[in-house]
Amino acid sequence: MFWLTQYIRDALYELIEAARVDGASMFRTFWSVALPAARPAASMLTLFTFVGSWTNFFWPFIVLGAKNPTLPVALQLLQASYFKDYSLVMAGVVVATLPLLILFVAAGRQLVAAGRQLVAGIMQGTVKG
Repeated sequence: MFWLTQYIRDALYELIEAARVDGASMFRTFWSVALPAARPAASMLTLFTFVGSWTNFFWPFIVLGAKNPTLPVALQLLQASYFKDYSLVMAGVVVATLPLLILFVAAGRQLVAAGRQLVAGIMQGTVKG
């Protein structure tokens, strides 16, 4: 959330000021200027949050144990010490990866735009002038 706030403050300052000069209300400025311009950053933040939650292992393992496992915990439970059915484990990995792949493909254009802006922001501090 801090990253998104800093992105809006730094990258959109001139646009927000121009909207205020034009007489746009605070809601109109947010809805028509800040929200569309921050869409790439919001999509990247959404992807990072989803991947972090989806692949979370330790907290569900501690809280739920083997009774009601989440997908990463269930994949770990499939790997017993003396018996490993690799085809079953790989099928589980495909099922676990599929939602992440769908999300990445759906938000692909926004993520590319956010990546360009992220690199531009990093490079901005390296040039003297």
